[in-house]
Amino acid sequence: MPAFTYQPSQWVPFRDVKAIERCRRIKRKDVAKHRSKDLKIQVVPDDELVFIWFTDIISRIMRAREERRKCVMILPNPWPGYRHVARMINALKLDCSHVHAFAMDEYADQDGRIAPPDWENGFTHAMTKFFYDELDAKLRPPKWNWVGFTNRNIGDYGKMIADLGGADICYSGPGWTGHLAFIEPDAPEFDAPLKEWMKMSARVCTLSPFTLAQNSLHGCFGLSGDLAAVPPKAATIGPAEVIAAKNRFDFHAITVQGTHASWQRMISRLCLHGPVTPRLPTSVHQLLRTDVYVSESIAADIEPTWSKGY
Repeated sequence: MPAFTYQPSQWVPFRDVKAIERCRRIKRKDVAKHRSKDLKIQVVPDDELVFIWFTDIISRIMRAREERRKCVMILPNPWPGYRHVARMINALKLDCSHVHAFAMDEYADQDGRIAPPDWENGFTHAMTKFFYDELDAKLRPPKWNWVGFTNRNIGDYGKMIADLGGADICYSGPGWTGHLAFIEPDAPEFDAPLKEWMKMSARVCTLSPFTLAQNSLHGCFGLSGDLAAVPPKAATIGPAEVIAAKNRFDFHAITVQGTHASWQRMISRLCLHGPVTPRLPTSVHQLLRTDVYVSESIAADIEPTWSKGY
């Protein structure tokens, strides 16, 4: 009987079957191996990765303070964990007046109107609530140093970062589609050949249906698959801002509420070991000097688990 073969669904943004199968077969022991010497991949225990990230944030703020220079950061999807960074900064009495923080992305409605900073599910709101507001008042940078997307500034967002000397660090992690920030592989707003795509700056783009599904599992939307709760568009930095950053820190560690289940295990392999293409936006890190941290859960072998159903 002939083998049952099929092409990926038309809705899947990246559909190179040979590349997919090759990456699917990558074992835990080979995840950190890469031909590029500039892509530094480390596999770390699940419960250590967040501390590595927090340590990186604080050490960069401290070094910049000691060197009497600005510390310009592009921060990813905020979450309550930022409170721990603020707590350590407060304990160290670390003056953060030199810090400039830019939100990596923000939701927008169907007409491209960017969510206001007081929308409780917004990234700018969370970055302020869980980080800025948790800092001791005397340690905080000026409020205008804490920047989120607005319809007024989106056209100049990349220039605002560049005018500060560029980002010292861009933190990121791949989404289910391989998106970097909200740079989606199937968004018409980012439809361009690789060389042109790499020059694209901040803009509002259409979110992938897969991103709607991924984010419907976020705590702010009830962890319940409520697709209609997730806004249809988003403002985002572009590949140009990622490439222009002096340093990049990419982390792969998302599981479903701490279980073995993860939508990230496969896309992590594709972004780190597949072709470099706008159809896998995070794959651009393969062309750049980037520190990548992969948790043991994400590095785990991909194999059937027949004892589990849904």
